[in-house]
Amino acid sequence: MALYLLYESASGYGLFLAYGLDEIGQNTEAVRSSVSDLNRFGKVVKLTAFHPFESALDALNQCNSVSEGLMTDELRSFLELNLPKVKEGKKAKFSLGLAEPKIGSHIFEATKIPCQSNDFVLELLRGVRLHFDRFIKNLKPGDLEKAQLGLGHSYSRAKVKFNVNRVDNMVIQAIFLLDTLDKDINSFSMRVREWYSWHFPELVKIVNDNYLYAKVSKFIEDKSKLAEDKIPALADIVGDEDKAKEIVEAAKASMGQDLSPIDMINVHQFAQRVMDLAEYRRNLYDYLVTKMNDIAPNLASLIGEVVGARLISHAGSLTNLAKCPSSTLQILGAEKALFRALKTKGNTPKYGLIFHSSFIGRASARNKGRMARYLANKCSIASRIDCFTESSTPIFGEKLREQVEERLDFYDKGVAPRKNIDVMKAAIESTQNKDADMEMEEVPTEKKRKKKSKSAATDNETNYIALVDANMETEEVPTEKKSKKKKSKSAARGSGKAMAVDEPTAIQNGAIDDAKSEKKRKKKN
Repeated sequence: MALYLLYESASGYGLFLAYGLDEIGQNTEAVRSSVSDLNRFGKVVKLTAFHPFESALDALNQCNSVSEGLMTDELRSFLELNLPKVKEGKKAKFSLGLAEPKIGSHIFEATKIPCQSNDFVLELLRGVRLHFDRFIKNLKPGDLEKAQLGLGHSYSRAKVKFNVNRVDNMVIQAIFLLDTLDKDINSFSMRVREWYSWHFPELVKIVNDNYLYAKVSKFIEDKSKLAEDKIPALADIVGDEDKAKEIVEAAKASMGQDLSPIDMINVHQFAQRVMDLAEYRRNLYDYLVTKMNDIAPNLASLIGEVVGARLISHAGSLTNLAKCPSSTLQILGAEKALFRALKTKGNTPKYGLIFHSSFIGRASARNKGRMARYLANKCSIASRIDCFTESSTPIFGEKLREQVEERLDFYDKGVAPRKNIDVMKAAIESTQNKDADMEMEEVPTEKKRKKKSKSAATDNETNYIALVDANMETEEVPTEKKSKKKKSKSAARGSGKAMAVDEPTAIQNGAIDDAKSEKKRKKKN
């Protein structure tokens, strides 16, 4: 039985005939040893037909179809044209060797061509791939590598389906940086307190906030120069006039040491650096909230932006988080405690990162485990909705949050919560209504633009062509007023024909008056 080989290259489809198998035998090891030698392998396999791709887009479409196990029309016509014909009711005297069994089954179902894919065929195709540039005569050196590189890039881009607005890697980096900034700002603020307390130790007890302390120390600088005339500016910083007066009074009776000018400059610069870091941390938090609302709006509205970002970061990506079952999501972040409990045969942890959610803190001690399990279930649903839906809307997350609130009331007061199917139906209806409202909002804006264009056209008419355009625009009106307008148009046209030869200026004036009168009638109606 003859054996044909189908090789899908980056430049086109190649059909080869393995006609000299007696030279090397049907043994896989024999084929593997003969592949490297072209003189020996060329006696076994020869090129029967080659079908080049028309363009890079055509090559990408063919590659996608082959990877999905589908036979395209081009491949079918290529095989039917170059393979031997099989009479109806008779068995084929050849077989087609393929690298992908999926596409082989599809070819057999569509064309009844017998296909096979085994180690022997794969070794032959490996030899074809190794010496493919030698079989094609008009192929220049380097062309095949360029085609493979370009097709590889385009195929990868098509598979990934990259969306810039939904890159969860930005959220992962932002939450890591946010945690690092929190540690650094706390450390630097403590250093500012210790450094400036050498000069003004009483300020620590009056101002507790780190950011405010750095701001106040930068404003005061030398405590001996702090007078009552600076109380209004100090009150603006602190936010309380009484506290500002207390700071001034404490500065007068302070027990701190004096600092040299160079030391004061260093303290001042370091306080400014801490303030800049705190301001950048605030901007980074706003950026994280915005990105979470773009990437995972339902998860953010359910459990919060920071906790949701921590879950995504710990899972690796939003897709990995969506693949996690709710039991895994519940203890995500408590892996050490879990394996320690399994090793010592103790109690496993009830929650991990979701413990930072406000719902767990609001639940009673006996219901914290139940609440964690229920919240993990809803977080799993929200993450899957965010990952696998094309349109991003926070409606499902809001409804899931309402369910968690109802579950809290059920544990505390015994109020029966709604069923999950009813809540999901309400969420779907609200999303559909929202889409319908958005479509309805787009229609009036288009109508307003048309009205503005009509009014501008009628106001700027100065010649006969503009008048004709204005008359044609005025024809687009409701069907109820057609009869009145037909009469006015016919009268205008009749007067226009009579006056066209003798008085062209009168045409313009009369047409402008007609247009204005029609516009007034529209406004009255």
